[in-house]
Amino acid sequence: MKDLSLHILDIVQNSIRARSSLIEIEIEEKPEQNRLVITISDNGSGMTPEQLKRAIDPFYTSRSTRKVGLGLPLLKQNAEMTGGSFRIESETGKGTTVEAVFGLNHIDRPVMGDLVGTLLILICSQEETNYVFKHQTPSGEFELDTRVIKQTLENVKITQPEVRSFLKEILQENLEQIQISE
Repeated sequence: MKDLSLHILDIVQNSIRARSSLIEIEIEEKPEQNRLVITISDNGSGMTPEQLKRAIDPFYTSRSTRKVGLGLPLLKQNAEMTGGSFRIESETGKGTTVEAVFGLNHIDRPVMGDLVGTLLILICSQEETNYVFKHQTPSGEFELDTRVIKQTLENVKITQPEVRSFLKEILQENLEQIQISE
C-alpha cells in the first residue's frame, strides 16, 4: 500500500468484519524519537490463538472471498522496513489491537495519504460503529469521538451529507493545526 491511510482503512475493515462496535485509531508523531506510531484497537470478536499466529501470513485469511490476506503482512513489512516494529494482540470475545511503529523520517516510510478522506469513509459508512480518533504531534493533540457527535446530533444521522461536510471541515482544520511536515 502506498500510504498509511490505506493501511488504516484496511485494518479497520478487519475490525468492522469482526463486528466491533467501538474502534479506536491513534496516531502519535514523535520526531524526538524518530517514531510514528499507529495503533488500532477494537472490541470485536477477536482471534483465537491459532488465528493470531497465522494473522501475518499472507497466504492465510479468514475471509472466504479470497485466498490471501495481505493487509497485516504488508503493514508489518512497511513498519519493519523503516526500522520500526509491529505488534498484534487479540483475545477471543474481547477484541484486537494492532500497533505499527515506523521510523518517522525514514525514506521508505509511506506518506500519511488522505487521512481525512479515510476517516470520513469509515465514520459515515456505518451508523452502528463508533470511532475514537486521536492524533498527537509535538504541535498538539486532536481527538474526535463519534459517540459524542452522535449524542449532540440527537436524531440527525451522522451519514447525512451536511454532517459529512461538517466532519470533513473539523478534521481538516484540526489536523492542519497539529501537522508537522511530512
